[in-house]
Amino acid sequence: MTNGSDEATGAEPRYWFQGVPRYAWLVLALAALGWLFDTMDQNLFNLVRQSSVTELLKPHFLGAAAAGLDAAAKQQGALLTAIFLLGWAAGGFIFGVLGDRLGRTRTMIVTICIYALFTGLNALVHTFWQYAACRFLTALGVGGEFAAGTALVAEVWPARSRPMALGALQASSAVGNVMAALITLVLSASSWRIAYAVGALPALLVLWIRGSVREPEKWQQAKRTALDSERPQELGNMLSLFREPTLRRNTIAGVLLALAGVGGLWGVGFFLPDLVQTALKPVVQKWPEIMALHGVEHDKAVKTLLNAYKSKASIVQNVGAFFGMFSYAALSQRTGRKPALFLFFVLAFLAVQAAFHFLHDVQSAYLLAFPLGFCALAPFSAYAVYFPELYPTRLRATGIGFCYNCARLFAALAPFALGTLARKYANPTDETAGLRTAASIIACIYLVGFIGLYLAPETKGKPLPE
Repeated sequence: MTNGSDEATGAEPRYWFQGVPRYAWLVLALAALGWLFDTMDQNLFNLVRQSSVTELLKPHFLGAAAAGLDAAAKQQGALLTAIFLLGWAAGGFIFGVLGDRLGRTRTMIVTICIYALFTGLNALVHTFWQYAACRFLTALGVGGEFAAGTALVAEVWPARSRPMALGALQASSAVGNVMAALITLVLSASSWRIAYAVGALPALLVLWIRGSVREPEKWQQAKRTALDSERPQELGNMLSLFREPTLRRNTIAGVLLALAGVGGLWGVGFFLPDLVQTALKPVVQKWPEIMALHGVEHDKAVKTLLNAYKSKASIVQNVGAFFGMFSYAALSQRTGRKPALFLFFVLAFLAVQAAFHFLHDVQSAYLLAFPLGFCALAPFSAYAVYFPELYPTRLRATGIGFCYNCARLFAALAPFALGTLARKYANPTDETAGLRTAASIIACIYLVGFIGLYLAPETKGKPLPE
């Protein structure tokens, strides 16, 4: 057995999870936990973004200037999101290369330590720029972990089970998002700083990984070949993604596919909590039990309820995401990687339109959050299942990191575009009008994915490139 990647001879098991070596399950569990805690950090930020930035800016908006606090907080929140995405992209580029050069396991350990440490330090910031610096440094680790973990699972799992295992890896991100929502729900009446402090705990996972996971045999063989070959091919060379016509086409296609999903999610989908807060605020304020309160008690009660509803809507959204990502993996095994992704790009566009046009009360928030999560996050399963199949072992983590994080680099502009368009289409009589219209426009980023699908090869049923 070579790291659990070889199957026993004989009749093939009926289900993808049958006949899989224990070591392969261990690798999947550890990689999934790393990605789970990674995404938990992301969603903690999404859920506390508005309240945390408002608190940091509040000392600068006293007296007559206080009326502009909400608008300033939204603008600075978009800036923080962009900074996070830039750090995420930088981490993806750097650690994608290191994942091929140093190894999958070593890179996972380093990235988990980075994002856990700086997530905890977010709890200690007192100025906007301290916050921004911590978010950027957190994102370096967040961006690097996915490529290493995905390559590790892809190279350890049996070929017949690999797509569903990678789908499960990506689906763990939804569990991380739900955990973040549960943390903020429990702490809805407490400080956002406590939520970030809890986010530092994943560093303990490193101790388990160090003693349990070794580098995949495929990577070790690629390293030996790179060192011993008469015509050595360098591990983790980003320029190699563009030297060969096939790899160049695959890389361009991968970037466009990732840009559609990442831009749609971070430019629109992850702003669902902001929409919930803005849309439900006038509804909550009219409730008799809230109208009976005055002054500080009134404001605190409204804030606590809105924080709770944001968290609950996020939980529903990510339950949908969990099933959506598994659905892509299963469907891609039947129809192919490209047809399944085409379908989910169409569904994601429609789900964004529905959520940002028809969310008006608590019931509609829950009802629309599920399909938004199901459809908008399903393409992310494709990035786990499909991207490893586009690159040889010596460039696998580099290619995954490059495609995913080029998209994040471009997507860093999406929050600014959303904010600019929201202000342009603002309506004094409806605080949600600008955000709804802006989301509809930004969702057109999914059209880019169709170009990527045209360029991309179909890899269903083919072995991983060596």
